[in-house]
Amino acid sequence: MPLPLIAITMGDPAGVGPEVCLQLLANAEVHGFATPLIFGDLAILNRCAEKTGLPLPEPSLVRNLPLFDDTDFEPGVVSARTGAAGYGYVLASIEAALAGEVAAVATAPLNKEALRAAGVEYPGHTEIFADKTGARRACMFQYSDEVRASFVTVHCGYLEVPALLTVERILDVIELTAGAMRRIRGTAPHLAVLGLNPHAGEHGLFGNREEENIIIPAIDAARARGISIEGPLPPDTAFIPAKRHSTDAFVCMYHDQGHIPLKALAFDTAVNTTLGLPIIRTSVDHGTACDIAWQGKAKGSSLVEAVRLAVKLGGRH
Repeated sequence: MPLPLIAITMGDPAGVGPEVCLQLLANAEVHGFATPLIFGDLAILNRCAEKTGLPLPEPSLVRNLPLFDDTDFEPGVVSARTGAAGYGYVLASIEAALAGEVAAVATAPLNKEALRAAGVEYPGHTEIFADKTGARRACMFQYSDEVRASFVTVHCGYLEVPALLTVERILDVIELTAGAMRRIRGTAPHLAVLGLNPHAGEHGLFGNREEENIIIPAIDAARARGISIEGPLPPDTAFIPAKRHSTDAFVCMYHDQGHIPLKALAFDTAVNTTLGLPIIRTSVDHGTACDIAWQGKAKGSSLVEAVRLAVKLGGRH
């Protein structure tokens, strides 16, 4: 049986995306479980390889998309044209996945400032993939061996979070998370839901009773549908070792609630994925790191794990 063909977007050319893509192509282990196909610019990849000392990419493993003139391109510098190019690589990979040309997509990082400078209104990959694939419901899910977390809200200000919480939205994220963990591990998972407020609201002492009025009804509805679940847990003690050991995944109310423990515990190996899409999409769990771009300092382990998780989620072609 042929190995699954996985589309790898190159990310923002000015960041570490080209470098980690080159590392992936040179990794013999990866070629044992998947065939990577880089959606990016072959000239940029060649230039990055020469600068970092990494092997030149095999042209047959690159879907060449020369989306901008790189004559005065400077690595590490955020710009509208690199943002537009990174966005273009993503759109091409989505089209290929929807057409069945590739089994899954794994993405290198985009730069949100560069996207905005290019006139791209999406705040990140999660929103791009959800919109361009017409997903009815979707959520961000972070996976690592140490801890796993999904998110009810992601790229928004903290002031906006309470108004975005609804019973229906939380229940959707719970169901998507349970389904993903069942596919990955082959058994029914046990989930934990975090509260929004300190001490999970302390029975109404903190916040506007979001726990009692929104989060607990969603937990009760999920339990009625047969999902093993507990909560709402106080966020400050939810990720202690004993609780991580007994919990397959945590459902978080906002971005940093789950990203802080994930990046503290598994910065180089955690994988970001978008649940609820008609295609499989995974990603590195780090940014463009323009301060170290094209210097031979980036670690490609997260992209390797992103491809591995894409295969586990069913990315077979």
